[in-house]
Amino acid sequence: MIKRLFGKTANGEDVYAYTLYNGIIAVTVLSLGATVQSVKFCGRDLVLGYDTVAEYLSNDGYLGAVVGRYANRIAGASFKLGTKRYKLTANSDGNTLHGGNFGFDKAIWSEDSATENSVTLKYYSCDGEEGFPCNLLTTVKYYIDNDIFGIEYVAVSDGDTPVNLTNHTYFNLYEEGGIEDQFLTIYADKFTPIGKSLIPTGEIRSVSNTPMDFTLVKRIGRDIDNDDEQLYFAGGYDHNFVINGRGFRKFAEVSSPKAGIKMTGYTDNVGVQFYTGNFLTLRAGKGGKPITRRCGFCLETQDFPNAINQPNFPSPIIGKGDTYHTVTEFRFEKY
Repeated sequence: MIKRLFGKTANGEDVYAYTLYNGIIAVTVLSLGATVQSVKFCGRDLVLGYDTVAEYLSNDGYLGAVVGRYANRIAGASFKLGTKRYKLTANSDGNTLHGGNFGFDKAIWSEDSATENSVTLKYYSCDGEEGFPCNLLTTVKYYIDNDIFGIEYVAVSDGDTPVNLTNHTYFNLYEEGGIEDQFLTIYADKFTPIGKSLIPTGEIRSVSNTPMDFTLVKRIGRDIDNDDEQLYFAGGYDHNFVINGRGFRKFAEVSSPKAGIKMTGYTDNVGVQFYTGNFLTLRAGKGGKPITRRCGFCLETQDFPNAINQPNFPSPIIGKGDTYHTVTEFRFEKY
């Protein structure tokens, strides 16, 4: 592992870059937002990102960041625990998105431990931060093992609080242009449909005979502009898929015939948000390369969005003495 100073915030805080390399894959993560800044395989950088701290702080999109305390959306920026209702920071049309205005993506994480092929970062979220109750200590371990890049999340609280952590990396296996011609399989027979505010309605619906059906491999762009209410609401894909099965299992495969690269995802989580960068606007990324709409896709393993307000969704609450723990891995292959 190589550690270097990446830059400083406007307040003079140091931001470090940690690079893991094993001769097959190279991953660089930042202490700002525990952000994945690059993933290099077969001479290609497969993720979107920036070259400076200022760009990460001034642009939207959560590129590569860990988002929390609650990833995705919470309706009405509020929830009830027991008899008490908690009001959160509303930062997305009256809702809470990715933890609020100062989510985990904006925090400077500290180094907890490191080895040759891993680094673990930690962040202490105080009681009341963005309206969430109780103190929460979170660690995120990034590691590489042969052709695998892994992320392990652990969080403990001193009381009842919702927790839902994910990583918001945008992948593009070809590195140039859009992602519509890359091919995707999602091992999910069901998804959670959304309303106009992009929040799940509470229904769990079959993907069969809908544009959401990725159970058999298809080009990402094949149905993305179909005349379909779900696609209209999100401007493309921005939906939670209910991953088949339980335990640590395969949830997705993506391939780029142009690059000859395949990525396979594994997780023990219940859902994955497939997002096609519909709201990305033009800006310069690493090396001055343009970042544009739909030039990257996210596969964000997660609990269901707004689960705290949907009693039929799996509960995202952890209590005192509980440990939140989930692992996601991506395997890269040349074909």
